Amino acid sequence: MSTQLLRGVHPTAIVDDDARLGDDVVVGPYAIIGPGVEVGARTVIGPHAVLERDTTIGADCRIHAGAVLGGEPQDLKFEGEDTRVVIGARTVLREYVTVNRGTMARGRTDVGSDCLVMAYAHVAHDCLIGDRVVLANAVNMGGHVEIGDWAIVGGQTAIHQFVRIGAHAMVGGASAVRKDVPPYQKAAGNPLDLYGLNSVGLQRRGFSEESRLALKRASRMLFHSKENLRQAAERVRAEVELTDEVRHLLEFLEGTDRGTTL
Repeated sequence: MSTQLLRGVHPTAIVDDDARLGDDVVVGPYAIIGPGVEVGARTVIGPHAVLERDTTIGADCRIHAGAVLGGEPQDLKFEGEDTRVVIGARTVLREYVTVNRGTMARGRTDVGSDCLVMAYAHVAHDCLIGDRVVLANAVNMGGHVEIGDWAIVGGQTAIHQFVRIGAHAMVGGASAVRKDVPPYQKAAGNPLDLYGLNSVGLQRRGFSEESRLALKRASRMLFHSKENLRQAAERVRAEVELTDEVRHLLEFLEGTDRGTTL
């Protein structure tokens, strides 16, 4: 029996000689794996999936039918420079997901470990997606978007280029995200608005009651007062217990370039 069949590569699949497949990788019918692709052990690549080039897939991933990874950036400034896509371990990419390579600006597009990217979602060039992120069906993002760990984005949501969505945030479906979404918050709508702390999500993930209360107090001061953000942040530092989560929230707000959803 050939080496390819032992690795579970279907006879109709096309695997470039420069691609590297880990142990027990399965490649479905008519899938195409191009040059510079590295696939981690036990990953399953579904029928008609295309890994165009220069893409690294972690172990135990699931790439479903028709997904296209490692395609050229949809950026007129791209001039064919060597860039990559990197997908973490145990991530699931459902049907017809697209993930484009980076540009010279960042050099790579990253999707973290243990993520779920649902059907028809698009991850554009130079995006940075953290671990355990859920992107629901047909989420579409511009280039250079950053999404923090454990964030959830509802279906058919459009995310403007260079926007950041903070860790543990939850964005409702069919939203238009033009500005940064702070960590730990719920947001939805077009125009986007904040709807308070993602309390249920934080409780499910084991955040202590003390941490949740501190975040709730800080969030009310920052997003539901008549003070501007700078004044509100100073008040938070003076009046709220500065847990790690509150510090992270304040640091995120200080680092915003596009402004923050309020």
